[in-house]
Formats: sequence, C-alpha cells, structure tokens
Amino acid sequence: MDNLPVIQVLPPGLKNQIAAGEVVERPSSVVKELVENSLDAEATRVDVTVEKGGRSLILVQDNGVGVSADQLNLAVTRHATSKIRSFEDIASIGSFGFRGEALPSIASVSRFTMTSCQKGADEAAFIEVRGGEVAEEGPAALASGTRVEVRDLFSNTPARLKFLKTESTENKRCQDTLMRISLAHLKAGFSLTVGGREMFRLPPGQDLATRLQTFWPPAVCEGLNPFDFEREGYRAHGVAGSPATAQGRGDRILLYVNGRPVQDKMMLSAVRQAYKGMLISREYPQIVLFLELPNEEVDVNVHPAKLEVRFIEESRVFSTIRGGIMQALSSINDVDTTPSMSSFSPSSGGSPMGSPVGVNTDSIGSSSPAKRSHQPASMSSGSKFSTYREYQSEYNPPKDIPLPVAPSVRSTGMADMGGADMGGNEDYTITESAASQPMAAPRPGATQGVTLAGTNFTYLGQVADTYLVLRQDDSLVLIDQHAAHERVLLAAMREERTKGDSQPLALPLEMSLHPSEAEVLRELWDGLRSMGFMLEMDGGSKLLVRGIPPTLDTGKAREYLTDALAQKAKTIDDLWIMMSCKTAIKANQPLAVDEALALLEVWLQTPEREYCPHGRPIVVKWNPLDLEKLFKRK
Repeated sequence: MDNLPVIQVLPPGLKNQIAAGEVVERPSSVVKELVENSLDAEATRVDVTVEKGGRSLILVQDNGVGVSADQLNLAVTRHATSKIRSFEDIASIGSFGFRGEALPSIASVSRFTMTSCQKGADEAAFIEVRGGEVAEEGPAALASGTRVEVRDLFSNTPARLKFLKTESTENKRCQDTLMRISLAHLKAGFSLTVGGREMFRLPPGQDLATRLQTFWPPAVCEGLNPFDFEREGYRAHGVAGSPATAQGRGDRILLYVNGRPVQDKMMLSAVRQAYKGMLISREYPQIVLFLELPNEEVDVNVHPAKLEVRFIEESRVFSTIRGGIMQALSSINDVDTTPSMSSFSPSSGGSPMGSPVGVNTDSIGSSSPAKRSHQPASMSSGSKFSTYREYQSEYNPPKDIPLPVAPSVRSTGMADMGGADMGGNEDYTITESAASQPMAAPRPGATQGVTLAGTNFTYLGQVADTYLVLRQDDSLVLIDQHAAHERVLLAAMREERTKGDSQPLALPLEMSLHPSEAEVLRELWDGLRSMGFMLEMDGGSKLLVRGIPPTLDTGKAREYLTDALAQKAKTIDDLWIMMSCKTAIKANQPLAVDEALALLEVWLQTPEREYCPHGRPIVVKWNPLDLEKLFKRK
C-alpha cells in the first residue's frame, strides 16, 4: 500500500510544458500565436524573422499599443489575459488570443525574450524567460510596439524536435501561416524574412486580389471571381476560382470565420457542394472564403490552437457559403474557359501532338472543337456524378476485353436525358451530361460498321463528336475518345518519356516566373528534365526553355509549363498525366473512321483502359437486359 501513487499538484514549469504541447505544435504555431497577439494589440505593421525553420530563432516585431513594464510578468503567466473579464465574455469572443496560455507555453519550451513599449510610455521594458522561469527583466530600448524573440525552440524538450520536418518544410509552414493571416487583415502590413532573405513585404491597405498575387501565380489569380453574399445576418465574401483552374491538391482552399483562419469540415463540404458537377472527385478549387456572423453564434473555444469552431446554425452557415460561391460561379456560365488538366470540356483546339506507341498520329483528326462553357451545378441538367469505382469490385470482366457494365441503366439513361427523375437508382450518374450537346448522326462511311481485327467489337460511328459507338456481340458500348486517348498516351509516356528525348528550339522560349512559381520549379526540375524539357535559369525570375518534348509544339509547351508551375502537378506521374491531357484529342472533335479505328486498336492493348488517368470512366456498356430496362420492357 505504501507504493500507491499520490495525487499532487504539478509544478508550474511542467504545467506550462503540457500546455505547450496543445498550443505549440511546431514553429508555425509560434508564428501564428505571436502575430495574432500583435493584431489584437492594434498593430498595423508586423515583421517576422525565421532562422533554421524556427528552431534557432523566431522574431516578431509590431507597432501595436504595447505592454506596460508592470504587466510584462503577468503576460508570461498562465491564464492571465486582458481579453476576457467574465463568463459572459466567453460567449462572444472577438479577439484572437484570450486563453492566456500562448506566451507562457512558448516561453516554457524556449529561450524567450519580450520587449515592449506601451503607447505613451517614456521607455520600454523587457522580460527574459528560460524554461518557463523568469531569468531577467528591466528597462530596454524600443521606440514603440512589442518585440518577441523565441530562440532554441524545444531545446529543453528534445523529444519534440524529432517530430519536426526539414528546415525548408518548417520555413514553408511559417510562410503559409503568415500568408493566411495577412489575407484576413488587409489594413495591416506584413513582412517575412527567412534565413536572411526577405520572402515578401506587404504594404498596408492592399485589396485581396493584389495581396493574393504575391502568393499565387498569375494563372491562378486570373481565374478568380469575387463574391459577396448575405443571408439572414450571415455574410460570405471573398474570391472563388474557375473550375477550369482546379488542381489536384486542396491547399488553396482558405477558410476564415470572423477573420480567424479555421479548418472546418462542414464549411469545406459547403464549398464542395457549390462546385458539384463541375469538378471530378480528386480536383480542388482555389478559394478564399470569409464568413462573418455574430460572435455569440460561433464557439471559437473548441480547440486549444483555435483552428476549429462550432456553429449554432450550421444549416444557415452551409447555405450562406454555398450561395456566395454560386454567385461567383454564375459569372463563369456564359464565358468560354480553357479546361483544367482533367476537364472533359474541350480546350481551344489544335491537333493532338501525342504519339502513342503503335498509333499513326497522321490518322487522328485535328479539327477545331466547339467551345463549351462551365455551368454552375444548380443550373446544369447533369449536376451529379460518379466514377463507377463502387461497382468495379462487383463486376467480373471477361479476360479478353474487360469492360464495366452499367448496373442501373435507368439512372444512366435519365441522367443523359436531362436529369429527369424516373425513380431509378440515384447512386449512379454520368459525369458529363450529353443533354447539352446535339446528337450527331454516325460519321459517313461507318454506318455499316467496321469490325476491329481479332476482337468482337464493331465500330459503328461517332456521337456528338465525342463518343465512339461500338457493338460487342449483343451489347452497345460508348467510349469517351478524349479519356481513351489520355490513357493511351500515359501508358506510352511511362514507357518512353524517362529517356529525356528533347527537340531543341532555334530560339529559347522565355518565361517570367512569379516567386511562387520559381519555388515550384525547383521541386519539379528533375522531372521536367526527364520528360525532355531543356531548362535554364536566367537570374532568379526568368526561365529559358531551350528544348521541349518531341510531342509538343512551342505553344503547348508554354501552356504545359504554366500549368505545372501553378502546382497542378506534384510528382513525375502527375506531370505525365498533365501531358497526356494536353496532347490528347479533345471532346467535340470529329474523327474519320480510320482515325477512330487507330485509336481503338491501341486503346484495347493498353493496361488500365477502363478509366482515364484522373479516374473518370472511359467506357460505358449496356447489355440487352439493360436496354430492356431502359425502354421499360422489364
């Protein structure tokens, strides 16, 4: 009995280190807490310096109202704050910091020095804390505001250091954190210096579009549409990107609640719902969304780092966000746009430049396709979509030609006939509605059908200049020509492109780089070189392209590099997928019989031919039973 543990109060230093584990996850957490303190102090200028990923030094200096000398000690004491006074204050918190935990938590895991000159005071004062204990304090020299130095972060908790990433990764996270904060406070100016190099300097009073241009490349910023929507006292405003500029990563979806950066699944769900029918499952739009609502209707005290919130009226929040984004997307409805790398809509045309193994590129057409505009989900007849993946596990394809069978013809048929509800299975619909396109007669010369050698397929023609129509025994088959060609090209690239074959240019292609694009280029450099791009930097902001892959012309090469530097690709395989989309034949592009046959013959020999590289179905098949259901014979 003598060895039983005894309940006891933890010492102050240990309390602070436990609190630091909740508040100070990594160096970027320190930057966030200190900059938010500066904004709460009415600062209009915040300068941040980071050394060695924040491990060595994090310095934040502002021109705010400051802290008086007799309050510096309280500032590094747990649960001491100037932000709240009573229980009622918690119900309507309008400031960023209010718990009184950030400074003591940071000070407990670092060498912490805070110097401040309160507005109107004759002199400044400082306090130095080491390992959670006050080491020294007294008068100091500082004209105005507050200066906080955090050195040797986690030096007294080495286990925490093991979980930090590389210096460049931690630097990037600090930059992203300050970027997110700066977008919500346009009246304030910010600067960031990393390793002695100034990353950016933002003057106060910028508008959102101008400030975003510092962080996002021009190709992304040009596709942003502003919105400002209010409903029942809730307001959603900001900018939303065109579906044509969507990317394969969600790091450009920035959400704010009353000026506070947050991560909220319900808000993200509202964003995805607004774009429903315009993006495939693995695409993400670019959006900066500010939600404003009464402080008493949102709880910001859910998460120690205040990254999560809880709403009283979730349905109102959802509808307000969706309404705001739909307002932005409605302006795209009547405007022709260039599709993203995985869009089904046709681009500005031109002949396909890809040359898959075994395909005669001279036989694949080059007519300019008709243009089609993106439509908001609420205005489109085919607003729902699926990728067939859920049915793949239930289908046992023949060994010779594996094709997915449409499990609910009633749903697929009605989706393509304007989305009418016939009471069928609503879990299954087609990504692109054919209702927006006139149904074309089969191409001349193909009406009698051409049997593909060595297969049980008979080619019948082309519909809407987009879908190839075939008969397989007693079944009807439709093939998306763009998606099929994408898959063929990707297979060829995976086999051939790593050889780095290049076509030299007589005059180098010059491209001016945004700072964010230059950073992305460094990450993709080796992959681009292996694909056949001969690259050379002229200074820090100009790229010279002296050679391009043989399958691209100069215009397509520039377009491809622009998309790659806009972070639509992260790996070499992503680059190949993007290349296959750029060079594939498009939808709304007429094909002669021999052109279609050349594509089909190679596609049938291509692995993973059921789906395009982005996960969309390439082929849909109806057997006699499916057709009987479609015509209500069953």
